[in-house]
Amino acid sequence: MKARVKHQKEIDSEHLVSPVDPVLSAITLALLVFGSIMVGSASMEIGLRNYGNPFHLVAIHHIYIFLGLLSFVFVLGLPMIFWEKMGWGFLIISLLVLTAVLVPGIGKEVNGSIRWIQIGPINLQGSEFVKLFFLVYLAKSLTDKTDQSLSNPRTLFVPAFFLGFIVLLLMQQPDFGASIVLIISSAAVFYLSGVSSRFLFPFGFLILIFIMIFSFIQPYRFERIISFFDPWHDPFGSGYQLTQALIAFGRGEWLGLGLGNSIQKLFFLPEAHTDFIFSIIGEELGFVGASCVVLLFVVLVIRGLSIGNSARRKGMNFHSSLAYGISILLGVQSAVNLGVNLGVLPTKGITLPFISYGGNSLVVSLVMVAILLRIEIETRAGKERNV
Repeated sequence: MKARVKHQKEIDSEHLVSPVDPVLSAITLALLVFGSIMVGSASMEIGLRNYGNPFHLVAIHHIYIFLGLLSFVFVLGLPMIFWEKMGWGFLIISLLVLTAVLVPGIGKEVNGSIRWIQIGPINLQGSEFVKLFFLVYLAKSLTDKTDQSLSNPRTLFVPAFFLGFIVLLLMQQPDFGASIVLIISSAAVFYLSGVSSRFLFPFGFLILIFIMIFSFIQPYRFERIISFFDPWHDPFGSGYQLTQALIAFGRGEWLGLGLGNSIQKLFFLPEAHTDFIFSIIGEELGFVGASCVVLLFVVLVIRGLSIGNSARRKGMNFHSSLAYGISILLGVQSAVNLGVNLGVLPTKGITLPFISYGGNSLVVSLVMVAILLRIEIETRAGKERNV
């Protein structure tokens, strides 16, 4: 018994000194540094007008980077057994947070949406954390199933029910973007974890029905869809934000106007430092700079999926399911943001991970990368699950 405990301590010590994955670490650092530079470029005029200091938003962004890196280091040191044991706990926390946001006096309304809980000087956006927490629960839930039960839709009713309930709570805020990202990420985890396609097809059909219903029952969202098909029909009304984003890309051409030389960020393009920062990247750095950003996200997602595959081959099913979920979530959120900026998707408020201004998204994104790195370390060490 003592020898077994000693061996376990040696494995844990090995984890602490193991080098982190260089590819994933380098990409994350590159996106983080690049995002800091672009937030500075896109937010100085806004900071000067609203706060009398051009570096106001940049300073806040750097504070969130610091908090995110502290969270990153802390999470990197947590063994994956902690996340596995906390699966149901995170689900309960998710339900409580999303319910609390909707309680009058607790939830804070900004631009017509109630998505934040103000805790002192910090605005906590629950949906950002809920996306990660639900993926942890889903990975735990699927790990508890046998290969035979994964082919039986009845055994998957509970996680599908909670997914639907969480999405309904998100839509009450409303947060359509987070709902879509969570649905697609969860569906991908179902599929990659071995769930029978016979269950996924009706699941996908229900998702399509859900998207259509919620797209048409609310007038402002229906207006966004109409303006998406022809933004130039009302370029100073419903199509204003999209047309300004497209103008930014047009100005950038191949190599851009140069860092800091954007014209659209001078109060022409709303949310230039948050949801539409990719348009500013296209304007200042051109097609080449924007393509480099896209390439970084593609490599990040591929590396994350590769880590999941490695864990799957070693029988570490929880590790692999969570790695799949995190990788797909980061990929889908990035793709939706890029699609909105390029006019490929209807306008919705969703940040570009690691790059957009926004503390909650930045901290959660760094935590997700830390989990991926921890999965890679434990997979490389061949540590077996011990629940």
